[in-house]
Amino acid sequence: MSSRHYDIADDLRQQITAGRIKPGERLPSEAGLADRYKVSTVTLRSALAVLQSEGLVEKIHGKGNFVRRPPRKTVYVGGWGTLDPWTAAEAALRVTVRRTTVQAHGHLATLLKVPTGSPLAEFDCISHEGESPHGLARIYIPRDLAPAGVLHDEPPYREAVTRFAVLSVPPAAVRETVCARPPTPDEASTLRTNSSAPVLALTRVATDATGRVVEAALLVFPGDRVDAVFTTHRMTDERQTQA
Repeated sequence: MSSRHYDIADDLRQQITAGRIKPGERLPSEAGLADRYKVSTVTLRSALAVLQSEGLVEKIHGKGNFVRRPPRKTVYVGGWGTLDPWTAAEAALRVTVRRTTVQAHGHLATLLKVPTGSPLAEFDCISHEGESPHGLARIYIPRDLAPAGVLHDEPPYREAVTRFAVLSVPPAAVRETVCARPPTPDEASTLRTNSSAPVLALTRVATDATGRVVEAALLVFPGDRVDAVFTTHRMTDERQTQA
């Protein structure tokens, strides 16, 4: 025999799928639902946890439980530019940015191949559609390479950061490492995703013609809200080109 919280989850799921509770609509309070189903709030929260794990309900801290809207896909274009131009240009998708200067330590110093303590320009970016987060990125560039105005909300850097890329001139090479993994607690909270749902994590390192790292980006997207597209171009042998 199924547990009571599964029965409650089944009833709420049926109401959601039938459209009696619509996407974006706030569910009654947990105390109200517990009273309606004649169960404890612990049992009620277990039922809601089932729906949250299925992606049907999301809990927004301080506001309550809401029926999730169908996830809108973001397209990540590998190589450079990050967000698909059509996706990034849509008015519904906005990016909030926090700019600061930090010192390179540990993993950052290794990633950017700079001495420990070197100053870096940091961009902490989160993309949203309405109140729904779609992805986050932390972008770093050596402070001495930061163009004037890049740490301020000025064109053309406003548009560049919206695309999760700070440099306006494409680098000579870009190396990306991609993996699927569980989110960290901070990532799950920021992206409002279940801690057991995988995220797509990308580490992107851009270098100039001399091999110097000119930008590094750590990007994280919920696995159900992004399509990553990578295109491989056939390399032409230089000797054939010169022949």
